[in-house]
Amino acid sequence: MTSLTVAALQLAFTDSADENIAAVSELVREAAGKGARLILPPELFEGHYFCRTQDEGHFARALPADEHTAVLAMRKLAAELKVWIPTSFFEAEGHHHYNSLAMIDDRGEVLTVYRKSHIPDGPGYSEKFYFRPGNTGFQVWKSPFGTIGAGVCWDQWYPETARSLMLMGAEILLFPTAIGTEPHDPELDTSRLWRRAMIGHAVSNVVPVVAANRIGTEHGQRFYGHSFICDERGDMLAEFGATETGVLVAEVDLEQAKKHRAAFGFFRDRRPDLYGRIAQDI
Repeated sequence: MTSLTVAALQLAFTDSADENIAAVSELVREAAGKGARLILPPELFEGHYFCRTQDEGHFARALPADEHTAVLAMRKLAAELKVWIPTSFFEAEGHHHYNSLAMIDDRGEVLTVYRKSHIPDGPGYSEKFYFRPGNTGFQVWKSPFGTIGAGVCWDQWYPETARSLMLMGAEILLFPTAIGTEPHDPELDTSRLWRRAMIGHAVSNVVPVVAANRIGTEHGQRFYGHSFICDERGDMLAEFGATETGVLVAEVDLEQAKKHRAAFGFFRDRRPDLYGRIAQDI
């Protein structure tokens, strides 16, 4: 298939899983009604972004993929609407906890679970308290419309993430996110940097990128939205600002991107023999 209609969801969340799943489901239905076959909700959409502080009570939110309310709801919806829904969730595996993404196909099946590789730690984003670094490695998923690659939030800042996914065969990159103001520096607005980093992945890998972020204020922390879909040249196909709730839908031409990728020669001219330093500790 040459073209693919994709969607990114942007919305604010309460701390009620039922309310949030219902709100996401409504937008998924809207996106499917507009022709989207691959629909990306934001990161950890079942509740507020709890990693703002270190609170051991929040570990009760974690469940295995086959028991998690958000995953089960999206599986049912994907099967009904015949769409793919990459679903971010707080995963428990025995005594371990991960920030994970279940790739749900249009049969409602979880193909595999990806566990977030890069775990941030800083004011307002204390994820290392809650999550182990992922042990799945980067993953891609083959679909009828092309090969999907995905990272989760902090993964999106790393050029190594995007390039690794591309070398594994990805033809589109997805980044579900929960990012907003920086509590230690209220004057720092990273929304421009955030988008530029991913647009850079699009340009340097000649690949469409879809990013979905939350909005709203949670316990004084404001999430800044700016979800977007861009093509392989980094040109915006659809984008939101800081406050809109809704669905971004755009058509990407994966066959055209493939031709452009070959023509640019970035993968032809790679010099892995010179890159050993990248894989070494500082």
